[in-house]
Amino acid sequence: MVPPAQPTPVLSGPPRPRAGGTGATTALPPRPPGANTGSRPALPPEPDEPDFPTERRAANAPVDRRAPPAPATLPSVIIAPQESRERRGPGPSQFTGAEEGRERRGPGPSQFTGAEEGRERRAAPGQPQYNGPDRRGTIAPSASAPYVGPERRAGRRAGEEGAERFWPAQPRTLSETGLTATFVEELVLKALFFAGEMRGMDIAARLQLPTSLVDDIIEGLRRQKYVDIRGGGGSGVGKSTMIYQLTTFVTDVLRQVLDRNRYNGPAPVSFQEYVAAVKQQTVRGNRITRARMQDKFGDLIIKDYIFDGIGPAMNSGRAIFFYGPPGNGKTAICQGMVNCFGGDIFIPHAILIDDFVVRIFDANLHKVVEDEPGAAGSYDRRWVRCRRPLVVVGGELTLEMLDLVYSPEVKYYEAPFQMKASNGMLLIDDFGRQKVSPKDLLNRWIVPLESDIDMLTLHTGKKLQVPFDVFAAFSTNLDPSDLVDDAFLRRVRYKLEVQRPDEDQFHDIFQVMCRKRGVPYDAAAVDYLIDTHYRPVDRPFAACQPRDLLDQVIDMAHYQGIEPRLTPELLDSAVRGYFVRFDKDKSSATSASAG
Repeated sequence: MVPPAQPTPVLSGPPRPRAGGTGATTALPPRPPGANTGSRPALPPEPDEPDFPTERRAANAPVDRRAPPAPATLPSVIIAPQESRERRGPGPSQFTGAEEGRERRGPGPSQFTGAEEGRERRAAPGQPQYNGPDRRGTIAPSASAPYVGPERRAGRRAGEEGAERFWPAQPRTLSETGLTATFVEELVLKALFFAGEMRGMDIAARLQLPTSLVDDIIEGLRRQKYVDIRGGGGSGVGKSTMIYQLTTFVTDVLRQVLDRNRYNGPAPVSFQEYVAAVKQQTVRGNRITRARMQDKFGDLIIKDYIFDGIGPAMNSGRAIFFYGPPGNGKTAICQGMVNCFGGDIFIPHAILIDDFVVRIFDANLHKVVEDEPGAAGSYDRRWVRCRRPLVVVGGELTLEMLDLVYSPEVKYYEAPFQMKASNGMLLIDDFGRQKVSPKDLLNRWIVPLESDIDMLTLHTGKKLQVPFDVFAAFSTNLDPSDLVDDAFLRRVRYKLEVQRPDEDQFHDIFQVMCRKRGVPYDAAAVDYLIDTHYRPVDRPFAACQPRDLLDQVIDMAHYQGIEPRLTPELLDSAVRGYFVRFDKDKSSATSASAG
């Protein structure tokens, strides 16, 4: 008798093409013959992987809370915002157009275009329907709109009536994720390897993919004997509550998977979808007014010329250059500026470029926004809802940090600072004090500032174009004439000097800081400080001095066991410890002017 032919096991069959992907993924090799299961294979362990017053006194000026209009050119995945327009219609009717305040309805599969005033375009009975662009939120592929990834719904930004925004829809099928089955299977295997054993729902939470989608992937791995059920989770019924572990047959396969990369986290999104999201959530084209700005800076005490300087710069969305003496709030002003850009944005945990994973979300830089009640699960959890970021880099900045950072140990990339600041603000603080020369650093920024495109390089040598949608700010307390040239000044159109506060502002800042620190404000004590320790030695004011001196007063009062108050004795003690200058020609230190 001829024995029956044994089927050759495969992990997932031929890899399905990744929607919008840029490379192919090698399918996992077949398992060894046999059907026994065992414990988790032993493999090598994974390698280790401005405090300044920023609030402004309440202003009585009215606040314009209208959302900024959408950019003139929208990505293909979003329906263009239309004011006062109702989009309805039975059946699969689709609508577009330019009429303000008009409702366009039509039964059945009628299609409409808005080039003709008050006219419908319907296909005659028995004739094929209009085969133009799909108006449900995506546009048919063309030279001007190459993106072909999963469809994304357009939603409304909370608190901004009538404003359209990028909203990543929850994927319902594997093809809508833009990933291949093989790639998701590798993520499941790595999650089980690093955790030892996991419930199905925990694997789905690790990958940030729908439970039903992950259950299908796990079931395929079970049929190939790479994953086995250890037992129930003890709560509920169904696949998602089952506890899974790896078998001994996955050892060779898993070694190859870990050799490719050791990324163990949420599933990435496609690079094309990321580019489309950045364009839709652009920081350009704002309409920021003076009234709106005054409500965003809190208790920060700044002069009117500051508002008049930064407002137009933010509307341009390009770049601004701050210069002036240290300690006068350049960094704090930038923190207030980022609050003026309306709305929150979606940032992906990671993106996929040519089968290489690039991590973007950074918990240290991105502030997560809590979902509204009932919003959980209403969008793709591979994206994180965040405030527009403010990324600050200082003297530690090098040219290498402005490119994709590849780790040969874990074999995936970390996005550079400017990529993490997309749709937000990037502040290059202490400009001129970096290890790299100012000229080289400026040459690195000239092209992105001019073209809104940044060129990054993979470790394979491939060049990659990514959107540079960042409001860049340069800040320095050095002489600008020693740092910048005409080419840089031409591309950074807005230059603003942050001056020292005058005496009245010095009092105002002291009052704000006393309220924040819980110390009674005494104008006479501040006058004593100025008359005794500022005027006699021509000491200049600085916006940071009230905060620093008050903190020293509080420390000294606690040391003496008394209530912190602005008294001459405590102020004298604070001045002696704060204002010092070390004379190079003498061994003693004498009190002198700061700055």
